[in-house]
Parts: sequence; C-alpha cells; structure tokens
Amino acid sequence: MLKNQAGIRFYIFLAIFVFLVMFPFIWIFLTSLKPQNELTSFAWFTSNATLESYASAITTRPLFRYMLNSFVVSGLTTVLSLLIASFTAYAVTRLPIRGKTLILGLVLASSMFPPIAILSPIFNFVTDTGLRNSYIGLVIPYITISLPLAIWILATFFQKIPWELEESAKLDGATPFQTYRQIILPLATPGIFTTAILVFVAAWNEYLFALAINTADAWRTIPVGISFYQSEYTVPWGDISAATVIVTIPIVILVLIFQRRIVSGLTSGSVKE
Repeated sequence: MLKNQAGIRFYIFLAIFVFLVMFPFIWIFLTSLKPQNELTSFAWFTSNATLESYASAITTRPLFRYMLNSFVVSGLTTVLSLLIASFTAYAVTRLPIRGKTLILGLVLASSMFPPIAILSPIFNFVTDTGLRNSYIGLVIPYITISLPLAIWILATFFQKIPWELEESAKLDGATPFQTYRQIILPLATPGIFTTAILVFVAAWNEYLFALAINTADAWRTIPVGISFYQSEYTVPWGDISAATVIVTIPIVILVLIFQRRIVSGLTSGSVKE
C-alpha cells in the first residue's frame, strides 16, 4: 500500500515537473494559434484557431534564411570546436606535457570573461579583416566562446579511458596520432556527441555577437532575426510565437535523434570508474 502511494506521488511530482518545464513552449505554441484579437487574452485555448501567424512569420521576414544562417554558423562552430578541443584535450590529459593543470586553468579562466567584455576587440578584428556580414565573422567569436567548454568536457572523458589501452597501442608501435584516432576517439564517442550538442545549441541561441557583427538582414541568425519582427509601434506577438515554434522544431528533432548518445555521454561523464 505504501509502495503504491509512493509511486503515485512520484508520478504526480513528475507530471508537475514536466508541465513546469514545458509550460513556456506550450504557452508559445497556443499563442501562435490564436487570432490577432485574442493574442493579449489570458485564455489557454481559442475556439478560432488559425495559422495566420505562421504565414505572416514566414512572409514578413526571411525566416528560413535566418534558419539557414544559424545552421551553417552553428554547424561550422561545432565541427571546428570539436576538432580543436579534441586535440587539446587529448594533449593535456594523455601526453607527457608539463603544466597541464596551468593550461586547463587558463582555459577555465578564459571562459569566465563575460561576452560583452570581449565584444569590442573581436568586433574590431572582424571589421579590420573584412569579415562582417559573413559566416566566418560569426564562427570566429563562437569558437572563442565554445572552446573552453568543449575542452573541459572532452578532457573529462579522455581521463576516464583506461591507460592500459593506450600502453598496449604503444607496444604495438602506434604513434600518438594513431592512438588518438583509433582508440581514444571511438571510446569517447558519447562525450563527443554530448559536447557537439551543447556547442551547437549554444551557437544556435547566441545573440550578442550575431547582433553586432552581422547587421545585414540576409546574414542575421535566428535570435537576431526574431527580435526584428517588432515594429516601431506594435509588437506582433503572433508572428514571434509562430517563428519561435518553427525554429524550435529542428532543435527538438536533433535532440530526439541523438538522445541516447547524449544521455550516455552525460552519464558516463558523471560516474567515477
């Protein structure tokens, strides 16, 4: 009897927790279906559901262009960050290098700077090199922000790989790069997927650098593009809600596809062997 009551309380608590987590998205989705005259009402549902906000969100602004820009920038940032971070993490965790703790400490310290503090020098660099209103102009600062996180996460996974495997590879004549490519990377796959998702989502949602560097409408990313839906006198909440739903769907699908690898990576990275 007590066991059944505990199970019921658990599922009630779980339902409340899921509702609180999903509440913002549920409210945005329901708002996107409301007609214009009901957007400011506090009613959950409407009897006159319409897709006018979705049509307006697509036609008023080049939403799909914003999504393409975000996909390209986030994808390039993820690939380059993982490439650099994996080599760095392998070097500071598996190779006999002096000052490993100092290196990781400097990496951690670099992540403590608020983005606004490094905006000015990065903006001047991008402007002087003629990279404003381009994908590379955003990828550079995004890598700067993403690398400390990626290095620390991957270093945690690399440290948990048994040293015996690497020693056996050395006895077989494998070079450090062969050991890294054939042994370390395959075993750290869950951590790589976890890091990739975190870096991709962080780049996808970044606003400050995207607002300052890519000022042309054709090069704006999703966060900046959605902020420009508002006009001087009105805020089209219906269009903003519909655009938010549209751009959230790809991220949800991406996470659902790789959810097992993400959970596996988070779990293996948090359990001490």
